[in-house]
Amino acid sequence: MPRSKKRKMVSSPPLYRSFKPTGVRRGTLKCIMLEIGEYEAIKLADYEGLDHSRAAAEMEISRPTFSRLIERARGKIARFIIDGMEMMIEGGNIHFRDNVIKCRDCGHMYNISIHSHLKNCPQCGSSELFNYAGSFGHGRCCEEIRESEADHERKRK
Repeated sequence: MPRSKKRKMVSSPPLYRSFKPTGVRRGTLKCIMLEIGEYEAIKLADYEGLDHSRAAAEMEISRPTFSRLIERARGKIARFIIDGMEMMIEGGNIHFRDNVIKCRDCGHMYNISIHSHLKNCPQCGSSELFNYAGSFGHGRCCEEIRESEADHERKRK
């Protein structure tokens, strides 16, 4: 019987969800899906330069799991570039630690804890806010997971 898949922790949601070759109509392209966990693996290893052990610890997964994740992500990115496909970032078994909120009126962006909530833009007072974690269907679930883990840690001590 296979083990249940553990959720990967992702620092914050991606700001961009879709990429495609310039000058090619979206409707004519094949699409490849990069899971959010794969995106985080690429960010940690290739963008931030962390070794696999450190990156795996950041995502709260094992090093072998991280290595499989990064190889899968790199393969998808190579196909995206070489075959000229559209790439969408979405899905996967993940939870966010932090969130990004963008004011639709003034454009300011705020990096906040997944536990924090903004009702109005601190810059202009607008209530027209875009919730990046919420756009991936996350937010409340990530907050609850972190709270239950904290409770479990307090009980262990």
